[in-house]
Amino acid sequence: MMGKRVLAFLLLSAQLLVQIPETRAKVPALIVFGDSTVDSGNNNQISTVLKSNFQPYGRDYFDGKATGRFSNGRIAPDFISEGLGLKNAVPAYLDPAYNIADFATGVCFASAGTGLDNATSAVLSVMPLWKEVEYYKEYQTRLRSYLGEEKANEVIGEALYLISIGTNDFLENYYLVPRRLRKYSVNEYQDFLIGIAGDFLTDIYRLGARKMSLSGLSPFGCLPLERTTQIFYGSKCIEEYNNVARDFNTKMEEKVSKLNRELNGLQLVFSNPYDLVSDIINYPEAFGFQNVRSACCGTGYYEMSYLCDKMNPFTCSDASKYVFWDSFHPTEKTNAIVADHVLKYDLSRFQ
Repeated sequence: MMGKRVLAFLLLSAQLLVQIPETRAKVPALIVFGDSTVDSGNNNQISTVLKSNFQPYGRDYFDGKATGRFSNGRIAPDFISEGLGLKNAVPAYLDPAYNIADFATGVCFASAGTGLDNATSAVLSVMPLWKEVEYYKEYQTRLRSYLGEEKANEVIGEALYLISIGTNDFLENYYLVPRRLRKYSVNEYQDFLIGIAGDFLTDIYRLGARKMSLSGLSPFGCLPLERTTQIFYGSKCIEEYNNVARDFNTKMEEKVSKLNRELNGLQLVFSNPYDLVSDIINYPEAFGFQNVRSACCGTGYYEMSYLCDKMNPFTCSDASKYVFWDSFHPTEKTNAIVADHVLKYDLSRFQ
């Protein structure tokens, strides 16, 4: 009986969540830092194997274009931008198709595969977080030339800064590269990453950022890739990994509270997706999904980036039935649900 009540509640919640709200823009721009969850195509322009600028990526994007987003369509920042009354897609800073006029109302500095730890970005030769900050400094200079000092400073101070990063530090680095595993206990590595996050947030605060949303980690032990490669667990979620994500989120939330107390004028929101994504995984039918264990692209168990290409005969025909697009990344539908939740419950103060 209780299960039916939970399912009914989640079904109603899911129906409400897919309605992306649109408000008059009080935020003049959305500025994005992070990894593949928010990268709109920067990796296209750097020398790395981690790319997604080819079909079937982007097949449900505008005009079916593969932009370098790791999804079948739009990603969370695109929906958040639209919900804030800005544009319906956030351009990648390194994309030569865009210029400072496009970036004045929204820009993405994220790089798929990166992490808080510099060593994480080295695994797949992607942009480290410090490089994202260097591009942001360059952006500020260009913005001041374009808008003038006063107007540019207003945009910088009133913009919303969206940060999503951290999963790769564990899955591509800590649990994959023996050096980090030997040097730190998982608890020590979490603290190491929290310290880096605090320094990064302080750095962009000193550069003028005041309104920020930092995303926590989702239950990454339930990613199809992890379920597949960790055969000891069968097809179940890896609870050890999920516990690490939960503990990390708790520590990060404490760091966010500390920074809000210490940095005058800072409005830093901690956006924790863990419970929502857990609900989607545990009750997929309530959100309109039919498949949560495997992904749409390829066999759905291990394909990502170049293994997920248009020649793979196993790719599903309807991605909206799937929580995951490839073995590591969500579908456009999942991105929309998560973005809407963030807009309603975490970013309402900025609207």
